Amino acid sequence: MNALLAFLLRVANLCRKELKVIFKDPAGRIVLFAPVLVQSLMFGYAATLDLRQAPYALLDADHGQAAVRLVARIESSGVFRRVATLRNEHDIAPLVNAGDVLFVVAIPPRFEQRLAAGEATPVQLILDARNSVTAGTAAGYLGEIAARFNADWRLEHGGGGMPMTLDVRSWYNPNLETRWFMMTSMIAVLSMLQTLMLTALSVAREREQGTFDQLLVTPCTPAEIMIGKSIPSILVGLTQASLVLLIATFWFGIPLAGSLFELYVALCVFMVACVGIGLAISAMAASMQQAMLYTFVLMMPLVLLSGMTTPIANMPVPMQWLTVINPARYAIDMVHRVYLEGAGLGAVLGDVLPLLTIAIVTLPLAAWLFRNRLV
Repeated sequence: MNALLAFLLRVANLCRKELKVIFKDPAGRIVLFAPVLVQSLMFGYAATLDLRQAPYALLDADHGQAAVRLVARIESSGVFRRVATLRNEHDIAPLVNAGDVLFVVAIPPRFEQRLAAGEATPVQLILDARNSVTAGTAAGYLGEIAARFNADWRLEHGGGGMPMTLDVRSWYNPNLETRWFMMTSMIAVLSMLQTLMLTALSVAREREQGTFDQLLVTPCTPAEIMIGKSIPSILVGLTQASLVLLIATFWFGIPLAGSLFELYVALCVFMVACVGIGLAISAMAASMQQAMLYTFVLMMPLVLLSGMTTPIANMPVPMQWLTVINPARYAIDMVHRVYLEGAGLGAVLGDVLPLLTIAIVTLPLAAWLFRNRLV
C-alpha cells in the first residue's frame, strides 16, 4: 500500500511539473486554447451546406396570377432571395457568369393559359453549376416547391397530370458532378497549402540550423534573400497545381474550357499572395516548430472561409467580411471561372486585383518583420 501511494505521488508530481511547463508561457496558453475556440466557432457558423437567402433572378414572360403565386412560393420559403428581375434572355448570361445569382427562373409566355388547359408547362431553371453541391441543393428545394404548386393547382382546378415541370439547365457542369467542383477547387487549395508551408519554414529552418547568420554575411540583401526564398516555393506550388490539373483533365475527364496560359497567370498571382503570408509567418517564428504550428492554425480558417466547403453567401455576415482577406476565396473562384466557364483574365479581374492587394500588403509586412528580427 505504501509503495502504491509513493508511486501515485511521484506520478502526480511529474504531472504537476509538466502542467506548469505547459501553462507557464503566456504565448503557449494562447496557442493551446485560441485555435480550438476559433475553429469551433468557424465550423459552427461557416461549415454549413444549408441554403439561406440564396440569390436568384427572375425572368417572367407571363406576368399572370399563376406566375405571381409560383414566385411567392419561392420567396416565402426563406431559402431564396431575388436580387434581379430580368427583361429578356440576354440578361441571363452576364448575371450567371459573374456569380451574382445561383440560378435564374424563367417563366414562359402563356404560362397560366397552358396550365388552365392542362398542358405540360415547363419552367426553365438555369443553374450556376460551378458549385455543384449548392446547385443540386437549390434544384432539390425548387423541385419540392414545384410539386406543392402542382398539388395545390390540381386541388383548385380539378385537373390531373403534372401541369408544371422544371426544365433544369446546369451551366458549366451539365451533370452536376461534385468531382468537377472539388477537383478544380483542389488546384488552388493544395498549391496554397504547400506554398504556405514551404515559405513559412524557409527562414525558420535557417535560424534553427544556425545558418541564418551565414546567410546574412553574404553579398545578398534582405530583399534578395526573400526573393530567393519565395521563388522555389512558388515553383513547387505551381508543380502541385499542374499535377492536380493533369489528374482532373486526363484521369477524371473534366474538360478545360479556358486558356491554360491564363489559368497559370492567375495561379502565379495567387502564389505571390500566399508567399507574402508565408514569409510573414516565417519572419515571426523563432523555430520550425513555431512556423509549422502557426501555419496549421491558419490553414483551417483559410480552407473553411474559401467557399470550397460552404457557399460564402450562406455564412454569417462577419464571416463573409473575413473572406475578403482570404486569398483562397479568390483563387477558387478564379480557377472555376477559367477552367469550367472558359473566362479570360479580363473577366476575373475581380479576383486578380484583391490577390494583388493582399500581396502588396503582406510582402512589405514580411520584409518589415524580417528587418526587425535582424536587429
